[in-house]
Amino acid sequence: MIVLGIILLVIGLIAGISVLWTIGIVLLVIGAVLWILGATGRAVGGRRHYW
Repeated sequence: MIVLGIILLVIGLIAGISVLWTIGIVLLVIGAVLWILGATGRAVGGRRHYW
C-alpha cells in the first residue's frame, strides 16, 4: 500500500492530476499506520504481521 501510494504520488505530480496526488497521500498514510501497528505486534485485520 505504501509503494502504491508513492507510485500514485509520482504519477500525479508528473501528470499534474490532483486526484492521483490526493489518493496517493491517503494510501501512503494508511499504509504507514498499518505498518506501524503491525510492527508493534498488534494484530491488524486478523493478522499478526502486516507486510
